[in-house]
Amino acid sequence: MAATLWLVMASLLVGAWSASARAEVPELTSFEVQRTDEGVMLNFAVRFELPRGVEDALLKGVPIYFVAEAEIMRDRWYWFDRRVGKVTRTWRLAYQPLTRKYRLTLGGLNQSFDSLEDALYSARRATAWKVAEPTQIEEGSRHYVDFTYRLDTNLLPRPLQIGLSGQPDWNLLVTKFQRFN
Repeated sequence: MAATLWLVMASLLVGAWSASARAEVPELTSFEVQRTDEGVMLNFAVRFELPRGVEDALLKGVPIYFVAEAEIMRDRWYWFDRRVGKVTRTWRLAYQPLTRKYRLTLGGLNQSFDSLEDALYSARRATAWKVAEPTQIEEGSRHYVDFTYRLDTNLLPRPLQIGLSGQPDWNLLVTKFQRFN
């Protein structure tokens, strides 16, 4: 009985270890905020591997959504910091089983890819993303960007959302806080 219990515990530990070794923690490989004459521009790149559960759902026809949010704040010593602006980008990634292509949608722009890696490459980064107009940034004040990149499970079909709260495969989140002048 004790040997059986030990074997069950060992197999659970090995399973948990292999799942944690397989699941990579997402990270920002580049993040740059530039203040130009046209406004505040943001460049970023995120590195992550799509977890197996998310990839399985994608291959079964469930579209997945990646959301990048940038909130521009102005420091105030006398009250809470003031929000200057907030922008959001949402990428929709879907697999087309008949054509065996991945379709990535950003706003009204659709693009097809032959491989998942190519589609994820486009969804993991943004360059020259305008997050604030020049008139929104006050001269002589300190500002910062509060950035978030995540896999949005709220946009998934309702039946799929029910059991996702405790599953680590669906928790893809990267945050960054950076000051600029």
